Amino acid sequence: MSLELSKKGLSVKPSSTLAITAKAKELRASGVDVVGFGAGEPDFATPDNICRAAIEAIESGFTKYTAAPGTPELRKAVSDKFKRVNNLPYEPEQVVISNGGKHALTNIFEAIINPGDEVIIPAPFWLSYPEIVKLAGGVPVFVNCSVEDEYKITPEKLAAACNDKTKALVLNSPSNPTGMVYTKAELEALAKVIVEKDIYVISDEIYEYLFYDNTEIVSIGSLGENIFNHTITCNGMAKSYAMTGWRIGYTGAPLAVAKVMSSIQSHQTSNPNSIAQKASLEALNGPQDSVPAMREQFDRRRNYMCDRLNAMPHISTIRPKGAFYTFVDISEALNMSYKGKKVETCAEFARILIDDFNTAVIPCADFGAPDHIRLSYAIGLEQIKKGLDRIESFLKVLE
Repeated sequence: MSLELSKKGLSVKPSSTLAITAKAKELRASGVDVVGFGAGEPDFATPDNICRAAIEAIESGFTKYTAAPGTPELRKAVSDKFKRVNNLPYEPEQVVISNGGKHALTNIFEAIINPGDEVIIPAPFWLSYPEIVKLAGGVPVFVNCSVEDEYKITPEKLAAACNDKTKALVLNSPSNPTGMVYTKAELEALAKVIVEKDIYVISDEIYEYLFYDNTEIVSIGSLGENIFNHTITCNGMAKSYAMTGWRIGYTGAPLAVAKVMSSIQSHQTSNPNSIAQKASLEALNGPQDSVPAMREQFDRRRNYMCDRLNAMPHISTIRPKGAFYTFVDISEALNMSYKGKKVETCAEFARILIDDFNTAVIPCADFGAPDHIRLSYAIGLEQIKKGLDRIESFLKVLE
């Protein structure tokens, strides 16, 4: 048979981060001592109070369907959190609970995009953004951002990229993969352009609690009524509460958008996991002491990793202000040779590290940065030390 497959589906690239992480896990399972810097998830256990809430949900029989956009209790808890933490006045009916952050983004783009609509994505970017946009029938438009601007889009570049097909801007702060954070002044300048051009901003704030050096985290939608009405805020439980596998994301959006998202979700997935919703309710309303405790550990690892990396030959990195990644410039190393052969791409750089040095890093060509790699410090400090020793050994034999 030669039945044709979906052109849209075939246009989507598989996730290179998941592929690298899977390879590292496979090698580790076979007995190889692999250090994996690929993980985009905290290495901490989900806090006990959250786990207990899930167990109680099971034992009480809370294992049936819920309302498609989430339970009323959880939607209210998210609404309250938006108001309390982010200064965003979303009401419960403007909140949609989804099956993780990726699903939240999928709902957003399915709700707002018509075929051919353009979505501006500042580069470097999280590799799933353009693929989710394409699946929704949209066209990703990449805007390259310079190291001088800390890899952040400027209002001038945003304005220049807009046209009559532009539907939205994707804004990720703190950023994956760069760890950079937009200041309030930078967000105010971007908000002015967004309102003038009458486009949406998709504000992905999944790393909001992971910030360092007293950096101020500001939600762009909090900067006034006009920008709030143009903002769709995306977040989730995964990074802040070590709940990656629980798969609960959430959004705040203009009411008309939220209603469309809820309708789409009702047909595609019904409701999010009922038990995970109960756990998320406890995460939002219960004790918050686990959040700063995890952040403190990440901060210690961040400083160690950045100091080590910037002392190594042929590479450099800017100290991140949020999330749990270092974004490493390897452009000098890509002009050098290993075992008599030039290391021409970040993918080849990453292949050598995992094959010859048992160390997994993420090549960032799929993040819009072909001369960079990403290292996560969401792993233990001893593993970080071991992995960095191996990377340094590799760099020292380049010619």
